[in-house]
Amino acid sequence: MPPSLSPKPAAIHLEPPDHGSSPWHDAWSRLRKNHLAVSGGIILVALTLLCVFGPLFSQSYQDQSLDLGATAPGAAHWLGTDTLGRDLFARLLYGGRISLMVGLVATVVALTIGVAYGAVAGFLGGKTDRVMMRIVDIMYALPFTIFVILLMVFMKEPAEKLDAWLRNTVHLEGLQGFGNMLLLFAAIGAVEWLTMSRIVRGQVLSIKRMEFIEAARSLGFGRRRIIFRHILPNILGPIIVYSTLTVPAVMLLEAFLSFLGLGVQPPMSSWGVLIKDGAEKMEEFWWLLVFPGGVFSLTLFSLNFLGDGLRDALDVRTAKD
Repeated sequence: MPPSLSPKPAAIHLEPPDHGSSPWHDAWSRLRKNHLAVSGGIILVALTLLCVFGPLFSQSYQDQSLDLGATAPGAAHWLGTDTLGRDLFARLLYGGRISLMVGLVATVVALTIGVAYGAVAGFLGGKTDRVMMRIVDIMYALPFTIFVILLMVFMKEPAEKLDAWLRNTVHLEGLQGFGNMLLLFAAIGAVEWLTMSRIVRGQVLSIKRMEFIEAARSLGFGRRRIIFRHILPNILGPIIVYSTLTVPAVMLLEAFLSFLGLGVQPPMSSWGVLIKDGAEKMEEFWWLLVFPGGVFSLTLFSLNFLGDGLRDALDVRTAKD
């Protein structure tokens, strides 16, 4: 057969390889479809940026007007002023810094202690689990508010010494009250981890006998690797949801301590302190309660929506693609 008449080989069409996607990419894709969660995240980011950078372009929360009485919202003061003539919008921005910082830092402290404690107790089991959880039960029996108050009282002197050292040695006047704030973080975080440890323990008990954990044991992986590389990633949903609920609870606890004179000290402020002040004068000056309460409620709703969305997106056992 002449070369020109020889049959041509059939063209082979190769499809591009499927590289797949990572679990985090899949979780982000699921999260973007949840409009309430995305809206909650946007609101939280906007509030955080406003509280961090807003005071740079507004007056100080200590500035007083010539009229010491409270004035209603208007062109001069968008959200009105308090009884000392201080702009409420500026106080909301400065107070938001402290409230968000207390909520986030204290929650991180409680999250770190509770997750590690509950994961170890649930994975080891046996007598170790019983002893560790009986310690949690004993601490639950104690009135945690009284425990926080005692801790704040007994540690007040070291906090004052830290403030004095910052003023005299480091010359950081802008960090006045930092020692008291650091003590507040530690005191609240030291009591908020109990429920987290129980939640994590229950989740660990439910999955530590599953096939993938047994496979990790058969491969000779150590306990630390199994706990932090195989178990904790599979219980991120409940952890994140409870963390988003802990932040507003911490804010409320901070407001209670500030009401007793053990939390945020004047002239500093927080959303909890503003709500407490507004509740005392709500019959005469409604804006002192409505605006701080509205911002706090908006933050709470945003945290709840974002927490639910993150739970649905990160729970690999219930995700349906």
